[in-house]
Amino acid sequence: MLSAYLTMAALLFCIGLYGALAKRSTIIVLLSIELMLGAVNLNLVAFAKYGAAPALTGQIFALFTIAVAAAEVAVGIALAIALFRARGASRADEYNEMRR
Repeated sequence: MLSAYLTMAALLFCIGLYGALAKRSTIIVLLSIELMLGAVNLNLVAFAKYGAAPALTGQIFALFTIAVAAAEVAVGIALAIALFRARGASRADEYNEMRR
């Protein structure tokens, strides 16, 4: 049963990695990162349930990951909005020009 969870998490992580590396839209990149964090949470909870020593530590780490993901989304969207207002660009590859 653990292998089904790990396979699903690997699939979700690969989809998120593809979206983060291949897409240009900032919102899609943020959503892809959230998808990867969801895959990590699935792994943490699956190992907490089916691991060698079942405990609540995986679920507690998953809660911390959810909190970090929520903060990451809030900061990421705030930065995306600020950069869009300043530059008028919503593509991630155009933000590199902001350094100059």
